[in-house]
Amino acid sequence: MLKIKKQKADKKLVLVTGCFDILHSAHQKFLQKAKTKNSLLLVGLESDKRVRVLKGQKRPANSWTKRAKILSKQKFVDYIFPLPEDLEKKETQELLIAELKPDILAVSSHTKNLDRKKLLIEKYGGQLKIVYLHNPHFSTTKILGKVSI
Repeated sequence: MLKIKKQKADKKLVLVTGCFDILHSAHQKFLQKAKTKNSLLLVGLESDKRVRVLKGQKRPANSWTKRAKILSKQKFVDYIFPLPEDLEKKETQELLIAELKPDILAVSSHTKNLDRKKLLIEKYGGQLKIVYLHNPHFSTTKILGKVSI
């Protein structure tokens, strides 16, 4: 699991998770809003296998390595780590939050299971914050649908 350096402990830990298959403007705005002053932004990145389960067999368009490399070039992202393959399990979700102990779980307004995620993060002393209102005009799926391969 990700280990945060002790000298960074005075900063708030903000956790976001996602596929970030093609980093578009809505992703960038979401990440920028998640990163607060005096915080470290942790990005939990879905594996290629999980992206296929979540988004379909033709996804991801970019490998985990490429997605991580693109995210690492964003000045507001401090750490990127692979999410567990079995993240759909509640016990895996709990283990992740228990180990990282983020101060904030930043989500967008269309994130699934908000109530359950709110309860989980609060159990470990953090808070859930909706930092971005979903814009249905921006999605990787729509972008890929316009591209013919």
